[in-house]
Amino acid sequence: MALHESALEELGLAPIWMRRGIARHAAVADDAHAQAEGADAATRAAASVDVEARGEDVAVRAAAVSADNGTGNGNGAARAALSREAGESQTEPQGAAASRRETTSDEAHRTPPQPARRASAPDAEAAPPDDDFAWFDDLPAEPPSHTEAQVARPAQPAVDTLDWSALEERVSACEHCRLCEKRTNTVFGVGDREADWMLIGEAPGENEDRQGEPFVGQAGKLLDNMLRSLGLARGMNVYIANVIKCRPPGNRNPEPDEVARCEPYLQRQVALVKPKLIVALGRFAAQSLLKTDASISSLRGRVHEYEGVPVVVTYHPAYLLRSLGDKAKSWQDLCLARDTWHNAAPQDTQAGASK
Repeated sequence: MALHESALEELGLAPIWMRRGIARHAAVADDAHAQAEGADAATRAAASVDVEARGEDVAVRAAAVSADNGTGNGNGAARAALSREAGESQTEPQGAAASRRETTSDEAHRTPPQPARRASAPDAEAAPPDDDFAWFDDLPAEPPSHTEAQVARPAQPAVDTLDWSALEERVSACEHCRLCEKRTNTVFGVGDREADWMLIGEAPGENEDRQGEPFVGQAGKLLDNMLRSLGLARGMNVYIANVIKCRPPGNRNPEPDEVARCEPYLQRQVALVKPKLIVALGRFAAQSLLKTDASISSLRGRVHEYEGVPVVVTYHPAYLLRSLGDKAKSWQDLCLARDTWHNAAPQDTQAGASK
C-alpha cells in the first residue's frame, strides 16, 4: 500500500486520484438524486444525508493523502486512518451497507410525509375540544324540587269540593289526558241540576263535540221520545251527562286511563244532583259505572248501584237506531227504571213529576 502511494506521489498522480474519487462520488450522488426525483420530501432528505456522508468520506481521504504528501508523520497518521477505515470496511460485509441504504430508502418511500406540527398548532388551539360541555351551563344545577313546583303553580281545590260553576270551569280547562288535544268543546252536561233522574252516556260524538251538549242529533231525538213516554223531558226532572267529557278521536272507546282521569268530574256531578235513579245508556257507560266487564245483556233486567244511587242499564239510543228490534227490550228497561224511581222517590215528588 505504501509503495503504491509512493509511486503515485513520484508520478504526480495523487491529485488525479483524488479528482477521480471525487468525480466518482459525485456521480453516485447524482444518480441517487435522479432516483429520488418525484419522491416525497422525506425521501429527498434521506438521499441528501447519504450524499453528504459520502462527501465527508471523500474529504477525509483527501485530507489523509495531503497530510501524507506533506510530512512523514502525516503520512503515518493518514495510513493509520486509512487502515482503520479499511478494517471497519472488512468487519462489515459489503452487502450490509448497501442493504441498510436500500432499507432506509424503502422506509422513506413507505412513510408518508408528516405535516408540520407548528403550522397546525394555531388551528388546533382555535378549534373547540370535542368534549366541550359549555352549552350545559344554561341548565339548572339540579331539577326543581316538588315543593318549588307547587309554589310556582298553586294547588287547585279538590274536585269533590267544587260547586257547579267551579266544576264546569274546571272541566272546560281540563288537560289531564290526551283527549283535550283534538276536542272542539268539552261536553259538561245539561238539564235540571236538582233532578231525580240522571241519564249517563258514554262520551260525546261529533255533533256533541261541535255543540258542547250531550245527546244531540238523531240519537238525541230518540232519547227525547223515550223520556216523553215516561212523562219526562230534557231539563225537567232529568239531568244528562257522559262518563267522558271530551270526544275520543274517531268515536273510539275511551281508554282506561282516560276514564280514570275524568271519573272524578262525574262523581262530583252525581254528588251535586243527588238523583234518585241513574239510567246507564249503553255497554260502555254501564261497565264504567259498575266497574265490570260483563255484557249489557247480562246487566239488563236488574238494579245495580253507583255511589249509593240505584242504577238501571239499557241500550244506547244510537244503538237502537241501528237495531230497531231491541227497542222493545229498551222499553222494558225504562219500565224497570220508573218502578225503581217510584219506590225511591217521595210521593210528593212523584206527584209533581206526573203533573
